[in-house]
Amino acid sequence: MERKIFIAATGQNTGKTTTSLFLFHLAQKKYQRVGFIKPVGPKPTLLHGREVDKDAALIAQVFGLGKDLRLMSPVVLRPGSTRQVVDGALSSDDLQHRIVEACAELERKCDFLIIEGAGHAGVGSVLRLSNARIASMLNAPVLMVTGGGLGNVVDSVSMNMALFEKEGVKVRAILANKLLPEKRDQTLDYLRRFFIDQPLHVLAGFDYHPVLANPTLRRVAHLLELHLYGNRRDLHRIINHVQIGAASTQRVAEMLMDSTLLIVTSSRDELLVTMANLYQIPAYRSKIVGLLIPGIVPVGSITQQILERSNIPYMRTEMHTTAELYRIITEDVSKLTVEDTEKLALVRGLAEETFDFDALDAIFSDN
Repeated sequence: MERKIFIAATGQNTGKTTTSLFLFHLAQKKYQRVGFIKPVGPKPTLLHGREVDKDAALIAQVFGLGKDLRLMSPVVLRPGSTRQVVDGALSSDDLQHRIVEACAELERKCDFLIIEGAGHAGVGSVLRLSNARIASMLNAPVLMVTGGGLGNVVDSVSMNMALFEKEGVKVRAILANKLLPEKRDQTLDYLRRFFIDQPLHVLAGFDYHPVLANPTLRRVAHLLELHLYGNRRDLHRIINHVQIGAASTQRVAEMLMDSTLLIVTSSRDELLVTMANLYQIPAYRSKIVGLLIPGIVPVGSITQQILERSNIPYMRTEMHTTAELYRIITEDVSKLTVEDTEKLALVRGLAEETFDFDALDAIFSDN
C-alpha cells in the first residue's frame, strides 16, 4: 500500500464527494490501482442488488468498481441504526471490525486509497465511530475540505481539529473549496498566513461554479415526485435559473435567462402557448429548460395539445402553490449522480486544469 487519504469536511455541502471524484480521476493518471471506501454510509441505496451508500454507489458506477462494491461500503445505516447501537442491539465493535477488514483488503489491492468520511469530525459519534475515530482506526491522514471564506473556515477548522487531535490523527492539509473567483488569491493568502505556524498545508480547491450546485430537470422531477412530459432527452439538462411567470406574456419572454425552468400557473394559457412556441426557436431553446405548471384549474384543451405537439419538457402539479415550488427547488442542494454527465465532465476538466495532484501526493506520501 503506497498511499491512503481520509477525506473529511468541516460541515455539509463543502464538496467532499466532488473532491473524492476528482482525486480518484487524477490518481488514476499516476497509480495503476486506485480504490475508494465510504466506511459509514448514512444514505443507503441499491446497486447491483446490494445495499450501499449513495456516494460509494456513485464512485463505483463512474469508475467501474463493481467488483469491489462489498468493500466500498462496509457499514450502511438504516432508520433506527443509531438507536440500536445505544440499545445494544447493534454492536459498534462489530461495525468497527467490518470497516477495518474492508479497508485492509482494499489496501492490499490498491496503490492509492481514498477514504471518504460522512461529514465533520464528530459525525458518527453516537455509533462510537466518529470520523475522527475512524481515521484513527485506519491510521489515515486527513484532507479536510472547507468552504471558501476566512473567518468561518478558521473557526470550523479549529473546532474539527480538536477532535482529530484527541484521536491522534494527523490533518495534513485543508482544501479551501468553492472559492469566489474574484477573492480566490486573497482568501488563500489569508488562510495560509493564519495557518503558517500549524503543521498543515492550505490547498486550493475549485472556484464556486453554480453549474455544479444547480439541479437538472431530472433532479427536480424526482424532488417533486412528478412525471416529466415532453422531450426526455433534456432530462439531464442543468437548470441555471428558476423564474416565476407572473408578468405579462411579452415581459416574461423578454426576461427569460439562460437555462430557465419557468413556473407558470395552469390558468395562463397565453403564456403556456407562447413558451411552447418559443421552445421551437433555437435562440430560445437555450433559455427554456422546461415548464412547471401548478394550479387546480385544468390546462385548456387546445393549450394542452400545443404543449404536447411542441415537445417542450413540462411537469404538472395540483399539490403545490407557485411559492412552495419555488422554495422547494431553490432550497434543494443538488447532489451529483452518475446521470449528471455534464457535471462529471466539468469536474474532471477542472481537476486537470486547476489542481496540483503531485503536490497533494507529496504531502500524503508518509502515511
